[in-house]
Amino acid sequence: MAEELGSMAANLAIDQTKFFAFGLEINANHIKSVKEGYITGVAAPLHIGKSTHVWEIKMYNDQDQLVCVSRLTMAVVPKK
Repeated sequence: MAEELGSMAANLAIDQTKFFAFGLEINANHIKSVKEGYITGVAAPLHIGKSTHVWEIKMYNDQDQLVCVSRLTMAVVPKK
């Protein structure tokens, strides 16, 4: 889920007619397990550069408790 949210965010932050973004690295810390209910994810940029983005993704359970925090590094490259 974190990779999907961060990838979507990165691709929405670039001019998709000129560039595309793909994942370089992801890490995650799972803080609490979730056995039922919904998870809400929020992606926020930590760095938006010309060739890389770094996104922080936090996920929360139904009780608004943090269950996972992840950092995703995306490469941004020009289309040929």
